[in-house]
Amino acid sequence: MDHRPSPPARIADRPTWLISRTFALSSGLLAAGFESYGRGLRSYHYRLLAALEEYGPVSQADLGRGTGMDRSDVTGVLSELESRRLVVRSVDPEHKRRNIVTITPAGIEQLLELDKVIEDVQEQVLRPLTGAQRHQFIALMMKLLAGAGRPPGD
Repeated sequence: MDHRPSPPARIADRPTWLISRTFALSSGLLAAGFESYGRGLRSYHYRLLAALEEYGPVSQADLGRGTGMDRSDVTGVLSELESRRLVVRSVDPEHKRRNIVTITPAGIEQLLELDKVIEDVQEQVLRPLTGAQRHQFIALMMKLLAGAGRPPGD
């Protein structure tokens, strides 16, 4: 008999436990969604493409800050995106040591395809909730992050 023990009663209803379990669930679904997409892209690729589409041309450092990614991770992910011709890096004419990153038309096209992966995962995660509960859940999470002095993307 396959019996999975439940969490100890003293943690079962703790917000930190529930948040960590929800994170594990959503992370697994997200990884599976990108894996099934089959192009070797992951959520961090999506995060950078989404930021570039929204921000427009931006420095690598600002891109990292805006997406909550470490500078060295941003550099590596941008190299991957650049090799796929989804972004272009160019030297900032005002600051020669700074790179400006721009999403390409192919990058925007890829982002629109990845939006479908993300939407599917969001639906899977939030399926048990009604529309009103989904809005409330998102608002409460944003409030928790704001109360901790952290922006939602950080």
